[in-house]
Amino acid sequence: MTAEGHDALEAELKQLKSVERHAVIKAISEAREHGDLSENAEYHAAKEKQSFIEGRVIELEAMLGLAEVIDPKTLSGSTVKFGATVTVIDEDTEKEAVYKIVGDQEADVALGKISISSPIARGLIGKGEGDVVEVNTPGGGRSWEIMKVAFK
Repeated sequence: MTAEGHDALEAELKQLKSVERHAVIKAISEAREHGDLSENAEYHAAKEKQSFIEGRVIELEAMLGLAEVIDPKTLSGSTVKFGATVTVIDEDTEKEAVYKIVGDQEADVALGKISISSPIARGLIGKGEGDVVEVNTPGGGRSWEIMKVAFK
């Protein structure tokens, strides 16, 4: 994963451990004061949230423990690989798009970050500027020309 993605996961973990855990413990305590737990919706909702938080903490700790952090700024080359920021032109619509190839956990298509395991990224990997890439996406076949490969 990229350093940016690693930092985001660490921030989420810190938020869960230092803020969310304490808030849910307080909510459980307050719900217990209302009496009968078997029919207490607030208690059950708080316990469910606590379960989610603890599961996510375990998941994040495992991801961060196994993560190999790669800084794209230290990479170079003219072919697409992990960490590359790729500018492409759709051959059908002539629209330009910019994609950064990142780890699965940090992918966000709305921000132009695509997962290394996505069909688009798999089609781009190993190609260079000027190459035309045919990719089968969930929305159908697409054809892009790679205009620029950068590492930033």
